[in-house]
Amino acid sequence: MQNPTDFRTGVISPIECVKEGFEVIKSDYWMLFAITLVGALLGGVTMYILFGAMACGIFYAYLKKIDGQPVSFDDLWKGMQYLGPGLAVTAVIIVPLFIYYIWVYISLFGAVLAGASLGEAGALAGLIGAVVLDVVIMVLLVCFHTLLMFTFPLIVDRNLGAFEAMKVSARAVLKNMGGVVGMIGVNFALIMVGYVALCVGVYFVIPIIMAGNVMAYRRVFPSLQNAGGFGGPQNFYR
Repeated sequence: MQNPTDFRTGVISPIECVKEGFEVIKSDYWMLFAITLVGALLGGVTMYILFGAMACGIFYAYLKKIDGQPVSFDDLWKGMQYLGPGLAVTAVIIVPLFIYYIWVYISLFGAVLAGASLGEAGALAGLIGAVVLDVVIMVLLVCFHTLLMFTFPLIVDRNLGAFEAMKVSARAVLKNMGGVVGMIGVNFALIMVGYVALCVGVYFVIPIIMAGNVMAYRRVFPSLQNAGGFGGPQNFYR
C-alpha cells in the first residue's frame, strides 16, 4: 500500500497542468470562483485566523473536482475541520512576512537617518544598501513559501499534521523544482494577462491558477485510490 507521504517526481508539465486543470473545472468554474473569493475574503477579514481553514476548504473543493467528484459551496466549510493545522501553517507563513515588513520600515528609515549625518552621498549609499538587503530577504522568503506550496492540499488530502505536511511539501518541491519553477512562471504570466484585462481580470484567472496548481499536486501526489493514474517515473520518494 502506498505511504501517504510518498510522492512522484518528473511529472509536472506546467502548461499541461493548467490546460487539464481548466478543462476539468470549467463546468463548475463559477462555483469554484465563488468558493475561492469567499474563502479568501473570510481569511482576510478575520485577521488571517481563518485563512488556513479557508485555504483547506478551497483546496478540498478543487481536489474533489479534479478527482471527478461533484462540488458544492458547502465544501468550503469543510476546511473548518482543519482549523488547528491551518492556523499553524498560516503562522509559519504570515509571521515571517510581518517581521519582514517591520524590518523593511526600520532598515529604510534607519538608513535615511544614518545617511543624513553623512551627507547626500552617504544617505544614498545607505539607502541602496538597505534596499539590496531587503530584496535579498524577500527572495529568501519567496523561496521558503514556495517550499510550502503543497502544504494545504496535503493536510486535506493526506490528513497530515501541519508540520509533517510542511516537511513533505518541502521535500516534494525540491525533488520537482523544475516543474514547480515552471508553474510559477506560467502562473505569473496568467496574472499579467489578468492585469492587462482592466486589472479586475486577475480575479477571474485565479480559479485557473488554482486548478493548475491542484493538477500539479495531484500528479506529484496521486490519489491513494489511483496511485498509478499519471504517466512518468514510477519511483516514489519518502
